[in-house]
Amino acid sequence: MEREFWKPGNMLYPVPAVMVSCRRAGEHPNILTIAWAGTICSDPAMVSISVRKERYSYDIIRETGEFVINLTTKDLTWAADYCGVKSGRDVDKYKTLHLTPSESKTVSAPGIAESPVSIECQVKQVIELGSHDMFLAEVAAVSVDPRYMDESGKFRLNELGLTAYSHGEYFELGEKIGKFGYSVKKKK
Repeated sequence: MEREFWKPGNMLYPVPAVMVSCRRAGEHPNILTIAWAGTICSDPAMVSISVRKERYSYDIIRETGEFVINLTTKDLTWAADYCGVKSGRDVDKYKTLHLTPSESKTVSAPGIAESPVSIECQVKQVIELGSHDMFLAEVAAVSVDPRYMDESGKFRLNELGLTAYSHGEYFELGEKIGKFGYSVKKKK
């Protein structure tokens, strides 16, 4: 069967659907939903987010040099979608969505208390790309909700129902199908 070719486009799915919080001094904090976020380095721990210049949060992040990535779960998916289609110019998203700002340790932007993981980030570089600019940031701190720790002290991240975005739709991560290195593990 011959493959069909399309014009160039981003088909790298699924991706995490995360809620990025930011705040400019003297203003209420804002939340922006990002589907283009990722890990770029492990030592030092670094991430990237790509944001359109016309988004309200773009200038806040560019000016303050910081943001917080908040992971989303099935329970936060409606809020994540709302934060992706409504502008912080027009609405206080924390207030409207009854979300709780959580204090950060290293940045002035709050996290989202309802998120199981908040990743505090300090921008190191902005790369202008076209429709989006990429913010490369160092992870300054990570906070987790202790409700998701088991009795042995392990954080049960993969049992939280994390949300992924794929081609215009949201999905809850589900069944484990393997783990790192299982393809080469010696059989007993």
